[in-house]
Amino acid sequence: MLHECFADPLNVVILVKTNLESGVRAHAVLFSSDLKLTHDTLIHYYRLRFQIEFNFRDAKQFWGMEDFMTIKETPVTNAVNLSLFMVNLSHRQLADFRRSHPDAGVLDLKAFFRGRRYVHATIELLPEPPNPNIIAAILHYVASMGAIHSTQALITQP
Repeated sequence: MLHECFADPLNVVILVKTNLESGVRAHAVLFSSDLKLTHDTLIHYYRLRFQIEFNFRDAKQFWGMEDFMTIKETPVTNAVNLSLFMVNLSHRQLADFRRSHPDAGVLDLKAFFRGRRYVHATIELLPEPPNPNIIAAILHYVASMGAIHSTQALITQP
């Protein structure tokens, strides 16, 4: 496609979505300067672009990518890589976690693992470890305390 505002030709894909119930139509226009891309490849690249943006949003929102206070190249690289690694790890962990907590999100996952850490640290302070069933019940209760989405605790609060 050529346009009077652009000196170079553009590869353009126009997507039309139609709501079958209402008949309302919506359009999405995708552009690329690579004229050799097929329409399928261009659509695929745009999908990847949005996934990348979601990953950066998660890295900033949940894993501290905005919070590091350094300006040297190596520490910045390490902080960014750690944040993006945590996005990937949390997505993998969340897939398993959602088997027992279908509505769970990243904050629920963080609360669960933080609660587990607190319970294990507390149990290490005891002269004798309690019964494993009691540990499991306490673990579930404490891990669910900071959850955003409700979880059913195995024991009630004393």
